[in-house]
Amino acid sequence: MTDRYASFVQTGAGRALVKRLGLPDPPRLRRHTPGDPLVPGPVLLGSSTGGRLAEPAGKILAAAGVELTDPAATTADSRFAALVYDASGITDSAELRQLYDFFHPQARSVLPSGRVIVLGTPPDECGSPREATAQRALEGLTRSIGKEFGRGVTAQLVYVTRDGDAGTPVSLESTLRFLLSGRSAYVSGQVIRVGAGAAAAPADWNRPLDGQVVLVTGAARGIGAALATVLARDGAQVVALDIPAAGDELAAVANGIGGSAVQLDLTAPDAPARLAEHLASRHGRVDVVVHNAGITRDKTLGRMDADRWDSVIDVNLSSQERINDVLLERDLIPAGGRIVSVSSIAGIAGNRGQTNYATSKAGVIGLVDSLSPVLRERGISLNAVAPGFIETRLTARIPLMIREAGRRMNSLAQGGLPVDVAETIGWLSWPATGAVSGNVVRVCGQSLLGA
Repeated sequence: MTDRYASFVQTGAGRALVKRLGLPDPPRLRRHTPGDPLVPGPVLLGSSTGGRLAEPAGKILAAAGVELTDPAATTADSRFAALVYDASGITDSAELRQLYDFFHPQARSVLPSGRVIVLGTPPDECGSPREATAQRALEGLTRSIGKEFGRGVTAQLVYVTRDGDAGTPVSLESTLRFLLSGRSAYVSGQVIRVGAGAAAAPADWNRPLDGQVVLVTGAARGIGAALATVLARDGAQVVALDIPAAGDELAAVANGIGGSAVQLDLTAPDAPARLAEHLASRHGRVDVVVHNAGITRDKTLGRMDADRWDSVIDVNLSSQERINDVLLERDLIPAGGRIVSVSSIAGIAGNRGQTNYATSKAGVIGLVDSLSPVLRERGISLNAVAPGFIETRLTARIPLMIREAGRRMNSLAQGGLPVDVAETIGWLSWPATGAVSGNVVRVCGQSLLGA
């Protein structure tokens, strides 16, 4: 689906009209192309007094070929592809002034589609209430920067556990690489926690899923098809699953990426067992399970029949639980495995006419919250992504004015693309991201809904 307004804005007449009338100004986003440098310019790296993360972050970025600049070496003409600031040394609210001293002079120095990343300590791991207060304040800073800097600049907060310090270089590297690259084009205003779980760096960061068997449900079209393509590009052996009615589209996707296709209705009573038997016999394991299959059956609650309610809950939530249970019971997901579920911004903010859908997607978030600590003991990570307005065939059916509101009501003033969701799930699927667990990452351009 084409966003004609965003295309018009890029023309001379469009730019003049936007400036004169103060209309939304969707920037052209920097998205990932294989072979791209991590960032298209130098990165300014700063640190609070006593920060513990600037040194490992600097080593990671230098090894990745990034040109680093010290704040003392900046001039009025300096321009940066990213600002990275270690705020982990801030232990009192009075010390928050260090954030102003770093970011205030640089507010106009970030290039279009640039990145801002703040590193901190999880508040629940802080040594005192004052330190926890100061670290929690970082969320307001990063979310505001994401709304202020404009021109496609995104801002994120990454909390890095102290327990993970011994493995920080690998644990932090995958997250820094994702957030700095074009892969994170439509991710902004997020809080990501990097823990102490297992993380294995790939031999080649251009193929971070080499040798991995990845199951993608709902793979025949839309986000699922983009997912299969991105995961295969990154080196995965993709098992693409969808219902028999989508068999032709599913086969086209699987053939196009050199993967395999499985036609299966996940609501069938024997579906989890059949899927487990297929994975065991063909691959012996599944390293990554991506629960992408989902449906909508919209009606206001007072007009909704029971079948609409039951089918949405069953496909979007209960089927995930049943599949997880069988695959885990049969030890088909090994230590170091990853599970990624697709939630929705509707599960965070709710949505009129979608009580069934919002309930199912909020349940996915509950699944992450409740099951991730259990799986962490087995060395398996569990995360979710929550897409906002994504340009698909489904959103193309939304009435024009509602569709335009969905596109513009975020910090990037545009809808996301299926590849934006796919890239985020891809990052959560990397073995190098094994220390990231229990997170729900919104892919919504920092939507105003649920903010």
